[in-house]
Amino acid sequence: MKLPKFISSNTVLKITSLNAVVIGIRLVVSAFIQRLLAVMVGEAGIASIGQLRNLIAMLTSTSTLGAFNGVVKYVSEFRDRPSELHKIFSTVIVFGLIGTLGSSAILFFCASYLSDYLFGTLDQVYLFYLLGVIVPFIAMGRLVHAVVSGLSDYKRYAKIELLSYLLGTLALVIGLYKSDLNGVLIAIAIAPIIQLVVLIFVFGKTLTTYLKFRSISLSLVYKNKLLAFTLMSFISTFFLNYVELNIRTLVADEINVNEAGYWTAVTFISKNYMVFATGLFTLYVLPKFASIHTKQDFIDEVLNIYKTILPIFGLGMVLVYLFRGLIIQLIYPEFTGMEPLFKWQLLGDFFRLASLILSHQFLAKRMVKSFVLTEVISLGLFFGLSKLFIPFYGTEGVVLAHFVRYIIYLLLVVFVVRNYYSTKNKA
Repeated sequence: MKLPKFISSNTVLKITSLNAVVIGIRLVVSAFIQRLLAVMVGEAGIASIGQLRNLIAMLTSTSTLGAFNGVVKYVSEFRDRPSELHKIFSTVIVFGLIGTLGSSAILFFCASYLSDYLFGTLDQVYLFYLLGVIVPFIAMGRLVHAVVSGLSDYKRYAKIELLSYLLGTLALVIGLYKSDLNGVLIAIAIAPIIQLVVLIFVFGKTLTTYLKFRSISLSLVYKNKLLAFTLMSFISTFFLNYVELNIRTLVADEINVNEAGYWTAVTFISKNYMVFATGLFTLYVLPKFASIHTKQDFIDEVLNIYKTILPIFGLGMVLVYLFRGLIIQLIYPEFTGMEPLFKWQLLGDFFRLASLILSHQFLAKRMVKSFVLTEVISLGLFFGLSKLFIPFYGTEGVVLAHFVRYIIYLLLVVFVVRNYYSTKNKA
């Protein structure tokens, strides 16, 4: 099927429209699965699932020492220079070996502590042993995914996302009916293996063109350049998920575990529609910003992305808010405590999208200090404001903190980016 001309002539819209098909199917399937989980495992089960998903997100960073965005950047820049790609992949494989060994060791030796810390029980110790075995697959999957993103191969990216999601969902349903919550947790844990198999199946031939394993040597030529991305990834991925873990624990301790489940359910909905942006960031924004070198070109590109994407997201978020009661009834029956959380979560996500588009300039230009400073302030605001607001507003205080955090973060990013170009023009 051919895309309409106004879409095919606009790369941002082209990627978004292809993503829309994938996300549309994903949202329908996710709605069914989330309802099934809500009914069968309840609020406490949803909170446990949130804890595990945060842990796996942290492992996607530690398993490759956070090299994902660095690979995306350098593959997009050096796709026609095999010698440079060889150096990059050689360095990344060393990073992966260090990351997987370190992550697996922690999971094996600290399994009891982690089970008690994340789930409040030792019943899930087996999960950490399982994840310790799965970590190498997470690392390999991240490397291949980064190559796909760096090549901006959005058509195959869409296929990979859809197929891996559907197969992962099938595993989750089987796990749910076989072993209830434990089966679900196991299915989520093995999802990275499913994604890696799909990646190799869909992208294997092209991958061998760019990644020649026989000629790979264990060297650290790109060590310093990729270590910058390691630091940025640890802040944006590892510590973000660490903060979310602690906020969920804070809500469960200070209010109750059901409220933690309500907040987790709202963030699940948020993460589902924010997936639209994730593909755009990795396939278009990061490679595009990496190739822009003047202030005016950057402004023009940001305005192009904003006028294309923000109205679509804004409309979508308004619809989610208007139909929040129906969404709860259809997906999370009995989770009525979710309803007050939608307003601040949606407003916060809108400002989050606007600020994340701009902040990808930090990754594109390897502005490590700027990235670390703004992310640390952002995460500190989120945790600090959540702790401050919870006694006054209950769980709604967490989403209010989310909203305030991203308004301040957007203003901060605008200031830093403007200062970057002002300094550059004076140099």
